[in-house]
Amino acid sequence: QVQLVESGGGLVQAGDSLRLSCAAPARVFINYAMAWFRQAPGKERDFVAAISWIDGVRNYADSVKGRFTISRDNAKNTVYLQMNSLKPEDTAVYYCAARSITSSIRSYEYPYWGRGTQVTVSS
Repeated sequence: QVQLVESGGGLVQAGDSLRLSCAAPARVFINYAMAWFRQAPGKERDFVAAISWIDGVRNYADSVKGRFTISRDNAKNTVYLQMNSLKPEDTAVYYCAARSITSSIRSYEYPYWGRGTQVTVSS
């Protein structure tokens, strides 16, 4: 059983910043692409950002481009999501996910998931 553990969520005001972290076991982190998804109440789980293992290529949802940055620290087996200029519509539970080698924007292609961390942005 692979366990991904997210942290860093919280309640902030519009315009503030947060940094989410996701810790993974070394055997998952190595050779795995990492991604962030989010799910607002009553909505589907949406892709936010991903970073591949091989070349570190990053992909972002249009809604977060220019505001969010995904990065990974291979020495710490941790992936981060730096979120700047937060908006109320960013409010959701944020999930970390992992899949082998290359990233994807499709949630069903990720076999490993964390339990999520709540991000609430007030206006």
